[in-house]
Amino acid sequence: MFRGEIKNKSANSSLNSIAPKELVTIKSIPEGTLRSQLLRFGLFEGQKVECLSKLPGGTMVIGLNRQEIAIGASLTKKITIEKI
Repeated sequence: MFRGEIKNKSANSSLNSIAPKELVTIKSIPEGTLRSQLLRFGLFEGQKVECLSKLPGGTMVIGLNRQEIAIGASLTKKITIEKI
């Protein structure tokens, strides 16, 4: 592996930092009511998701398990991901 590849694999960032068509793994979801709502949609730690599009205002549409989910900008900043 090259140094750049090792650095990218270990770097965790928030969901709002990814580009459309990028595939990532969810590392952590905030605790509380939002967590339980996201779990109902099938979004949990270890889940692989793809950014389908970014809408004006920061809302992001992600794809997982053949469904599309729109997540607000404030929540995307709280979800930690790892790039694949």
